[in-house]
Amino acid sequence: MGYLRVKKENINPESLVKLLSCCPFNAISYEDGEVKVSSACRVCKLCVKKGGGIMEFCEDDEKKAVDKSAWRGITVYADIQDGEIHKVTFELIGKAKELAGVTGHPVYVLVIGNKLGDAVSELSRYGADKIFVYDDERFKDFRILSYADAFTDFINKIKPSSILVGATNVGRALAPRVAARFRTGLTADCTVLEMKENTDLVQIRPAFGGNIMAQIITTFTRPQFCTVRYKIFDAPARLSEPYGEVVPMTVDKFAGDTTEIIKTITKKKERDISDADVIVAVGRGVKSKADLDMCYALADVLGAEMACTRPLIENGFFDARRQIGLSGRTVKPKLIITLGVSGSVQFAAGMKSSDLIIAVNNDKNASIFDIAHIGIIGDLYEIVPALTEKIREARK
Repeated sequence: MGYLRVKKENINPESLVKLLSCCPFNAISYEDGEVKVSSACRVCKLCVKKGGGIMEFCEDDEKKAVDKSAWRGITVYADIQDGEIHKVTFELIGKAKELAGVTGHPVYVLVIGNKLGDAVSELSRYGADKIFVYDDERFKDFRILSYADAFTDFINKIKPSSILVGATNVGRALAPRVAARFRTGLTADCTVLEMKENTDLVQIRPAFGGNIMAQIITTFTRPQFCTVRYKIFDAPARLSEPYGEVVPMTVDKFAGDTTEIIKTITKKKERDISDADVIVAVGRGVKSKADLDMCYALADVLGAEMACTRPLIENGFFDARRQIGLSGRTVKPKLIITLGVSGSVQFAAGMKSSDLIIAVNNDKNASIFDIAHIGIIGDLYEIVPALTEKIREARK
């Protein structure tokens, strides 16, 4: 990576006018006789081309270690849409408290939005030391640049060492954009997080199709960014009384957002399999779409949600939102019954934390039996109807 350098010898009134007017992100200013570049800079290099010869782009010759002592705290970004807090936020607060126990750092929550009183009140029941709140009409709707400006403002003022973001639609859009502004690393879809005493966050995630677990450390820069899926960690117990300090925040400088919200259409909410307490998951062992009827019958008597592996998505048997695994959803139900599922690493990574796993497969060497609490070796076409009938009779 490179950096922008100011060529002071080329500064004059004419060149300054060109420089200050060419940046589309308002990242360049002239204060106290100096040209300053803020973290809003995207390094688009437009200032190098049209900035009157003041700026030049230089390649990094070597990596320089950051002063880690200047960065303190573990921050959780609170994903709030329409006043509703995504549950992954609570799980990340619990993990942040665990990580903070290693370094003695405080735990922060960052909240961006509008009319956030109820949400902030609820967040204060989960043990964060401080909740930083950007409550502004401009944040009523999610607009990526405005939210990124608030996020950037928070980092510049508070300097947190690590930032945990839920791998939601909003989190996956926002986190990499902000990380890029600070030219720091981001690890997506982490499944394990560990903390070193020197404040390095060990970010662990599957790689090469789940065949290895990569350990990633952001050694030379701060803050450290990662995204985490829902249902990976456990949420802490809700406190009976509010805890921690609520800190109102305002953005000093908006880079501006060219997005205009014309109309907001609320999609009909569908039940997410990640929230299900009981799941029946089917795999390649189900030979045809018509054969799914017996699986649906089992799910019906259990009050379960249906889910599947990737091959059944590719066959057109299910909507992609019903897939469990690295390229699908992560689930942690009280009970999951897998039918004809081999148990690949990719699938297992998305459900191995379930409280009770019952596997049905005719291959005694299937990998699913390595993680199942109860294994049934046999033909699912015989076992599933019999199991359904037994449950139906027991519930009469």
